[in-house]
Amino acid sequence: MLSDKKLKELYYYLKMPRFIEERMLLLLRQGKISKWFSGIGQEAISVGSTYALDKNDVIFPMHRNLGVFTTRNVDEYKLFCQLFGKKDGHTEGRDRTFHFGSMDDNIIGMISHLAAMMPVANGIGLSIKLRKENRIALSFTGDGATSEGDFHEALNIASVWNLPVIFLIENNGYGLSTPVKEQYNCEKLSDRAIGYGIEGITINGNDVLEVYDTILKCKKKILKGSGPILVEAMTFRVRGHEEASGVKYVPNNIIENWKKNDPIKNYEKFLKGRNFFDSEFKSSVLEKIESKVLDKINEALNSESLKTDEDTELNRVYSNKNYVEKKPEDKFEQKRYVDAIKDCLEQKLEDDSKVIILGQDIAEYGGVFKVTEGFSDKFGKNRIINTPITESGIIGTAMGAAIEGFKPIVEMQFADFVSVGFNQIVNNLAKTYYRWGQPINVTLRMPTGGGIGAGPFHSQSTEAWFFHVPGLKIVYPSSPKDAKGLLLSSIDDDNPVLFFEHKALYRSVKENVPSNLYHCEIGKGKILNKGTEITLVTYGLGVTWINNYLSENPEQKSKIEVVDLRTLLPWDKDIVVNSLSKTNKLMLLSEDNLTGSITGDISSYVSQYHFDLLDAPIIRLGSLDMPIPFSSDIEKNIYFPIKKIHENIQKLLMY
Repeated sequence: MLSDKKLKELYYYLKMPRFIEERMLLLLRQGKISKWFSGIGQEAISVGSTYALDKNDVIFPMHRNLGVFTTRNVDEYKLFCQLFGKKDGHTEGRDRTFHFGSMDDNIIGMISHLAAMMPVANGIGLSIKLRKENRIALSFTGDGATSEGDFHEALNIASVWNLPVIFLIENNGYGLSTPVKEQYNCEKLSDRAIGYGIEGITINGNDVLEVYDTILKCKKKILKGSGPILVEAMTFRVRGHEEASGVKYVPNNIIENWKKNDPIKNYEKFLKGRNFFDSEFKSSVLEKIESKVLDKINEALNSESLKTDEDTELNRVYSNKNYVEKKPEDKFEQKRYVDAIKDCLEQKLEDDSKVIILGQDIAEYGGVFKVTEGFSDKFGKNRIINTPITESGIIGTAMGAAIEGFKPIVEMQFADFVSVGFNQIVNNLAKTYYRWGQPINVTLRMPTGGGIGAGPFHSQSTEAWFFHVPGLKIVYPSSPKDAKGLLLSSIDDDNPVLFFEHKALYRSVKENVPSNLYHCEIGKGKILNKGTEITLVTYGLGVTWINNYLSENPEQKSKIEVVDLRTLLPWDKDIVVNSLSKTNKLMLLSEDNLTGSITGDISSYVSQYHFDLLDAPIIRLGSLDMPIPFSSDIEKNIYFPIKKIHENIQKLLMY
């Protein structure tokens, strides 16, 4: 049992979020804030669980968990500036309410996609486990989010890996307006723990002491090696999903019954039984809260809004931390594309203990393409980590590990499968640095492309899916030497990088590759052949196509300047424009189908900003707008644009 002093302190922490919320609702009615998601009636869960944990335990709150921040004593002025969208807030006005992180307080805020942060909590848990630290992670979620894929993937991963994580469901009866009877068909959500082989507990979420005791006991169990625990806290949301939505969909009698079970009234009744709750004590607590909060609210309201400009905002999209460049040495070895990638990974694992690799079948089996073969024996299964088939869950886990300072590399078996983890990439990895300044060093290795007769689900060109997303980098080498250097640059980059590796190139191209670790600069293309009449811009398998074409048509070599982009986001505008200034004719070649392809954006840019350099229409060549076929004959002779290269080069030359 807590001491009398702690019991009194707990009352202060329980009252604090209620007091702030009541002020926020007043400010909302006055039009001084735009939106509020109320946690009134649910405070005991946030406060009790946070009070039970140590400051070094990492908490993942959601939008009704103001009590997490106040119980952690997060700087009030900065917190209120965040709630008001002001310059001195955690995101400086770039994101709303609790969509932020404060690593000084070991709090990582949510994104709007429910359950998305649960895999990230696993990444924190994995980091704790690898470092053998005496702390845990706690991730909040709601009853509605338990239907989402990330919820199930997170529980499965945490269970299989025995991670030190508590998953806490706030079951308030409604997912926005959908009652629980329309959300799930089990008696208790905690029973879902059974399917994952972990402990599940259901508690009264309106009893702050029960919450405190449960979370404290769970933490002690976990630190003894019990593995993750799922806790369902039963409560009720007495206000709307957000204030504008109201509660008309809730029967009045239900609201009134739950109001009688108000967590603050419950706790006041308990304190009265201990003979130290009276009007004087209540007034003193309220006085203390008012003196701490009101001035900070007013100060935040009157503080500056962010004054910014285009350059500032664009420079905020990516972390610009530079690594110490490693240059290639004079010692070379003949290597295939796949061996150059393997070489880089192996050397980097030896060089940097923060590097870990996660993926399906990558340990003993060595991965589908045998890139990591032998790594498990050499570096151990704590660094070469087999994962369940949970793409979204693993990408989220990698993000959590990156926040903890690791450099996780995730191997997708095939780039096609990344669609299952799309949300984690485009909404979590890509936006975190812009939102609250947290670098996310995650490299996703993406075996991609056709040419091997693998059909429509193992051969797609998926790079354009991500080209539209600021905050990501897309790297796509076409040669062994570039593959090694660009992979090292990706691993050392503080931003999320999608590293595309063409499967058809793995064992078909070879060249002399420097033996040491070295960087190739991301964002810089390369001139592969100098020419005077046509600038041909390509990447990936397109490089092989044009190389083969020039070998078969040597008379064209002096006419065609071949530019290998190497990086697609950001792409090297300067190298394209400089080449075009010389040739005045542009052909864009890619394996991807034409509609919505990256070459379309390059064409648009050149047409808009450098039209004066063009002596002929831009020609774009790409694959047909159809799913990639299984038949190698159809793939090579119909789907790919290989047979159109010559006629279109001739067409351009005639202008």
